[in-house]
Amino acid sequence: MLTLEKFEEASEIVKNVTQETKLVYSKYFSEQTGNKVYLKPENMQLTGAYKVRGAYYKISTLSDEERAKGLITASAGNHAQGVAYAAKAFGVKAVIVMPTTTPLIKVERTKSYGAEVILYGNVYDEACAYAYELAEKEGYTFIHPFDDLAVATGQGTIAMEIVKELPLVDYILVPVGGGGLATGISALAKLLNPNIKVIGVEPQGANCLQASLAAGEVTTLETVNTIADGTAVKTPGEKIFPYLKENLDSIITVDDDELIVAFLDMVENHKMIVENSGLLTIAALKHMDVRGKKIVSVLSGGNMDVITMSSVVQLGLIQRDRIFTVSILLPDRPGELVRVATIVANEQGNIIKLDHNQFVSTNRNAAVELKITLEAFGTEHKRRIVDALMKNGYNPRLSRANL
Repeated sequence: MLTLEKFEEASEIVKNVTQETKLVYSKYFSEQTGNKVYLKPENMQLTGAYKVRGAYYKISTLSDEERAKGLITASAGNHAQGVAYAAKAFGVKAVIVMPTTTPLIKVERTKSYGAEVILYGNVYDEACAYAYELAEKEGYTFIHPFDDLAVATGQGTIAMEIVKELPLVDYILVPVGGGGLATGISALAKLLNPNIKVIGVEPQGANCLQASLAAGEVTTLETVNTIADGTAVKTPGEKIFPYLKENLDSIITVDDDELIVAFLDMVENHKMIVENSGLLTIAALKHMDVRGKKIVSVLSGGNMDVITMSSVVQLGLIQRDRIFTVSILLPDRPGELVRVATIVANEQGNIIKLDHNQFVSTNRNAAVELKITLEAFGTEHKRRIVDALMKNGYNPRLSRANL
């Protein structure tokens, strides 16, 4: 049972391994949505995510004998670090099975806490099945990343902190993978104040909970496809599903492209690095059909490797028309390139790449192709640059920037 007494107990116990993550008021997102938006920055935990809460509380409930057997779990990264960190705090062995697609930063940090890491399978579900095999073979104690009421209780301590700091909160937005975080937060929020609405947010390419709620029973997706690797789960938890049905008010699904834009928003306006799964609740703000409400977006983690970060930034700039490519045809004669550059410069555009193709036509004097990749301030600035090229006799064709 997820009781108030257990949540209170867990709230005290997790203080041993958590940092205080005070709510951050977001002027930017508040103005964008017409609500009062607050961020719960669990990306600032020592392990880079909220998962250490559930892992530590679960391990604290084990007997000495269960801990002495050694612990094993499966995780796409954040639960792995949580278990590894908590196991180190208790002085016990931890074995972590992670999908082969797990970002390098999560693998390396898990190892840094002293855990043994095994890479297996392409998605969490495959890694989890293998972890169960090892647990049975070696006698390890399995710590499930989400389908465990003690783990969910530990995660729910986030709701205790939110309500203490913002007693009149109207909505809490929670990322959903397997559902452990959503279970804990929604259960405790309803115990503290039944009027609080808790909204789960899933990637469109991994909406296992939405599918399960629609079917009225736990449902497994055939495939998952999302950049939000921490929530790329095919099947929600069996044990926690009844609590999710009872306490979650609704589900919002978010497209991957929205996460890319949300990443830029967080970096530029809050100077925060939040991983794609943690950005689900930021992207969901635009889907909320309410005004004047107090909304808390839980930022579940910030463990993103630099290569992924670089790709997301580039794609975000392209999506926002901050970087774009135009192709024009011009005569192959001296001065034409300077003329084009001058037109762009007069509109304050910044050329970052040129591709001059002299073989687009058999008649080079008639036309050669010039591809220009430019940096702009946004859609309106991009339009001004394109219009200026047209007014000067060129016929620019837009194409997707390729950096």
